[in-house]
Amino acid sequence: MRRPAVAVAAAVALSGVYGCTVRDPGAGTDGRSRPPVRVEVPGTRSPGAGTPIGGGRTGAPGAGGGPSRTATRTPAPAQPPAPAPKPTRTVSAPVLWSRGDSGRAVRAVQARLRQVGWLSNGPTGTYDAATERAVQGFQGKRGLPRTGRTDTVTWQRLVAMTHEPGQWELYLMGGQPAGAPDARCLTGRVLCIDKTTRTLRWMIDGRTVSTMAVRFGTEETPTRDGVFQVYWKSRDHVSTIYHTPMPYAMFFSGGQAVHYSSDFAARGYAGGSHGCVNVRDEAAIARLFAQVKEGDKVVVHR
Repeated sequence: MRRPAVAVAAAVALSGVYGCTVRDPGAGTDGRSRPPVRVEVPGTRSPGAGTPIGGGRTGAPGAGGGPSRTATRTPAPAQPPAPAPKPTRTVSAPVLWSRGDSGRAVRAVQARLRQVGWLSNGPTGTYDAATERAVQGFQGKRGLPRTGRTDTVTWQRLVAMTHEPGQWELYLMGGQPAGAPDARCLTGRVLCIDKTTRTLRWMIDGRTVSTMAVRFGTEETPTRDGVFQVYWKSRDHVSTIYHTPMPYAMFFSGGQAVHYSSDFAARGYAGGSHGCVNVRDEAAIARLFAQVKEGDKVVVHR
């Protein structure tokens, strides 16, 4: 009986020294078992809790002293997505003339290109490779698409930089349609020569047998207008004044004659004669020379 009493006394003495009661760390003051301590990382939220750990306020002693609060943040209204950029569409200007086209309008394009130095030959009336290259050069110089096709924008720029081409500019190298024949050409056998359209019609009794391009004298040595007749034919004539060949010459007024001109064939209307009517198509004038007779009428008109 004495040994248990000694044990009790020893226990009481230990309690007074350490000031605490030895107990199971998992037991509460009521003796019940407690769950292990939960450690949460600051910045995370406990399941079901309304306050982030380390960022909110609690009512626990030392944590602000106030009641537990739940921080509520009103979410920003959702912004509608930015509209997708619309794809840009390049609208091409309508094409007026392009390679392969022909006619008087094409002559106008070529004549204007000559005025600004992009075309040296012509006009021919045919939209060929040279015309296409000239248009490309003109377009590239002015920041336009180098298509080589004359569209409305290209044409407007070209028109703004040039003047309206005259008849002689449009038909610089010939090929102009013959005008209506003078009334004096409608009877008999006539060399009907039109200075306005720069053409020669060979007519018999009002019917046109053939037509060809011709060139006249310069301002210093003009071709005379009027009604004449062929008074001499010379197949291989050479000028006694200028010492130049005048093949297939058909003289009608002094030293003025209708004849073939190699200079006209080479340079076109860039040159001029000393008063003669030049023909550049040698085959055509050879046929004409064979048909015309001395005494046939010659009419030079405007």
